[in-house]
Amino acid sequence: MSLSTREIIEIAQKHLMGNIIRFDMAITHGQGMKLWDADGNEYIDFLGGVATCALGYAPEIIVKTIAEQAARVIHISNYFYSEPMVRLAALLTSSSGLGKAFFCNSGAEANEAAIKLARKYSHDLHGPGRFGIITIQGSFHGRTMATISATGQDKVKEGFEPLLPGFTHVPYGDVSALEKAVTAETCAIMMEPVLGEGGVIVPPPDYLPAVADLCQKKGLLLVLDEIQTGLGRTGQPYAFQHYGIKPHIVTLAKALGGGVATGAMLAVDEVASHLTPGSHSTTVGGAPLAMAVGLAMVETILQGDFLRNINETGLYFRQRLEGLAADLGSGLAKSVRGQGLLLALELTQPSLPVVVELMKLGFLANSTAGTVLRFAPPLIVTKAEVDLLMPALQKAIETVYP
Repeated sequence: MSLSTREIIEIAQKHLMGNIIRFDMAITHGQGMKLWDADGNEYIDFLGGVATCALGYAPEIIVKTIAEQAARVIHISNYFYSEPMVRLAALLTSSSGLGKAFFCNSGAEANEAAIKLARKYSHDLHGPGRFGIITIQGSFHGRTMATISATGQDKVKEGFEPLLPGFTHVPYGDVSALEKAVTAETCAIMMEPVLGEGGVIVPPPDYLPAVADLCQKKGLLLVLDEIQTGLGRTGQPYAFQHYGIKPHIVTLAKALGGGVATGAMLAVDEVASHLTPGSHSTTVGGAPLAMAVGLAMVETILQGDFLRNINETGLYFRQRLEGLAADLGSGLAKSVRGQGLLLALELTQPSLPVVVELMKLGFLANSTAGTVLRFAPPLIVTKAEVDLLMPALQKAIETVYP
């Protein structure tokens, strides 16, 4: 007999560490855009496992891929090649224009690898004194020691000092601040094309091209963390493609595995060649099961019709949010922003109570940066589902803030 939500929570409180604050909900299964909890309640998910479940829940192609690959082989030593791994590497490098791929198990691991590669490249060319990396205030790059050091949020660092040295944080969208931060010790600039955890902040259209120019002039590597924005989320295969630039290193995760743990670092050939044998590795990264799933995910997402739906539905979703913001007025709604299907409604009041109220109405969203409602639904979301969300969202906001 299945456990109830209350029973699951009681066991969790006894046996799980308390490092994550969870809602009083235990999910049992999902299908498409919907999830169900242990008490039978149904939810339409506009968070998508935090931009991870790009094809929704239990998509037929992924279920089939997992079953078929698991029946062949799940894991092999990375001393050997596998067909899913090399095919996925070829697809990612060809679609991004970068030369080589490294596979790991998460976004934090991908960013860790990117930090190591940036420093290794600079060390090989310039010696040990050029290791500094400039990142962005409000950024989020992961939970390892290197990635919390890179992250521009103090709350993730408290209690873990001393941090890894060599990171400088500057305001997002400010090219002059970047220029002033560059020193003789700087080797790279690392940033998200859109700040995700930082509140879905989209830069001015000329910002990333200016950053790329700065990197070229100063001989710096441009490292883009596309863990959240990569693989269709913003309406392009990669967010940097909106700006006509080519970074030196790109990191991916989330949509890459659709919920199966995997991550990737892509790099141009000149830089990738410095990740020499023995300089970096991971035991399970690149395992055939994850690679087969990643290949199916990316092949589906990169289809023209699929990307077209992201752009069309994303535009419609944004317009509906803007209409809602106008109805709420400036006393409650501050702004609407985002790209593609990574969108945000910023309130003038804390957003978490709205998320909790919205759950009661059968919809899942996310609170970030204190006052921001973040929406990163599965990329299969339809306009009809957006229409279902809007009255519930308005009711939730007006219930919490009458």
